[in-house]
Amino acid sequence: MTNTKPDTRPNNPQFSSGPCTKPSTWTLDALSDAALGRSHRAAVGKDKLLAAIETTRDVLNIPADYKIGIVPASDTGAVEMAMWNLLGARGVDMLSWESFGSGWVTDVVKQLKLDNVNHLHADYGQLPDLNTINFNNDVVFTWNGTTSGVRVPNGDFIPADRAGLTICDATSAAFAQDLPWDKLDVTTFSWQKVLGGEAAHGMIILSPRAVERLETYAPAWPLPKIFRLTKAGKLIDGIFKGATINTPSMLAVEDYLFALDWAKSVGGNAGLIKRADANLQVLADFVAKNDWIGFLADDADTVSNTSVCLKITDPRVAALDADAQAAFAKGLAKLLETEGVAYDIGSYRDAPAGLRIWTGGTVENSDLVALTPWLNWAFETQIATL
Repeated sequence: MTNTKPDTRPNNPQFSSGPCTKPSTWTLDALSDAALGRSHRAAVGKDKLLAAIETTRDVLNIPADYKIGIVPASDTGAVEMAMWNLLGARGVDMLSWESFGSGWVTDVVKQLKLDNVNHLHADYGQLPDLNTINFNNDVVFTWNGTTSGVRVPNGDFIPADRAGLTICDATSAAFAQDLPWDKLDVTTFSWQKVLGGEAAHGMIILSPRAVERLETYAPAWPLPKIFRLTKAGKLIDGIFKGATINTPSMLAVEDYLFALDWAKSVGGNAGLIKRADANLQVLADFVAKNDWIGFLADDADTVSNTSVCLKITDPRVAALDADAQAAFAKGLAKLLETEGVAYDIGSYRDAPAGLRIWTGGTVENSDLVALTPWLNWAFETQIATL
């Protein structure tokens, strides 16, 4: 039987899980008002940085008494900043079910060298038992596992009367999933994820409980200047008004301001969640109709609506050894890239072999609809080579 190429192609083949595609209305003209060649400490720079902070608050419905700061080194810098400033005051429960969460565990155990660490781990596709978390400890976890496509279903597992702090890496969840701010003491994300912003800048969001910890606890280790959030036992409040620790890219700031305005134009946080959910549904319908592919996530309630990770379940592929399975999946992704219908959708290097397709709100639903017949074409083309 002839394996015919589909007639329709996605208008935008960019389905990368980071940096993610920009909104369809984006053009270079969006950056025309950038404060280039101006100091970020000049009035124009301060105004734009404060606008980025307060518009983030508005779109994400962040409480007025939470502090929002723009920090260096993307989400990684924000998570590291939180851990180096806050951990050590009490025991810590570390959760991991994908590569980035595992990286935070390594840093806490081998770099900070904390000894009162409880590590709750699950394999790719699963979550640890959330009911076994000790919230008398501080708790560090990712809300959405970017490399596993597995997210926590909600914040019900976090008690309101917890003694420790919750530190949440929400970089693939913010602007796509409902984050319960009363359950999160430190939340981080990067601009390059759900809103398709530019890289290198992170956001750190602190609850009043986190601020109290910062002002009453000094870690035993020295802090690099780039991590310091306090001075003489008091929060450096300017960081949360746009006085960044190091020099930001005003071009990237302008790009983020455009993305935030676009987010408001599609209904704010609720509209973005609705778009991501509709995008996930396209792939869920595809998986339901095709027995060669499935979600990496074991539980339907934990399937990500942004970084959708898929495994190849066809028995002919499953019978191959791990290296051959990886080669098959890479070949499938390469076919789609060569045809110009999907870029950068191979699974993460540390994850099981398969595909990872971004479905956040900046992706147009029609492009995912156009992509799905190509997935079948690529699979049939690849399977014919076995």
